[in-house]
Amino acid sequence: MDDEHAVEIFKALSNQTRVNIIQMLKDPDSNFSAQAHVIKDEGFEGGVCVSDIQSKTGISQSTTSQYLSILLQSGLVEMKRIGQWTYYRRNEKTIKQFEQYIGMNI
Repeated sequence: MDDEHAVEIFKALSNQTRVNIIQMLKDPDSNFSAQAHVIKDEGFEGGVCVSDIQSKTGISQSTTSQYLSILLQSGLVEMKRIGQWTYYRRNEKTIKQFEQYIGMNI
């Protein structure tokens, strides 16, 4: 991970609600109801529907979408459309790279 990508992640994490979303997505089974449309065969276990994230955070749908877009651009989350629903989950690979970046550079 280079400095530029790390700065993008720091910016994404500069908002408490976005941090909360990342924290809730760490354990989706405990923080959200069962995701009916995520099928194991789809290869997107741990994905949470935008509407469930919005409901849990208590912010508007448009703000939720904006925050998820910021997290997606930074690489902290992954997105997949299944039917008419959009699901997000943590991108553990990027999170590990960021953790290593911090350990080595900060």
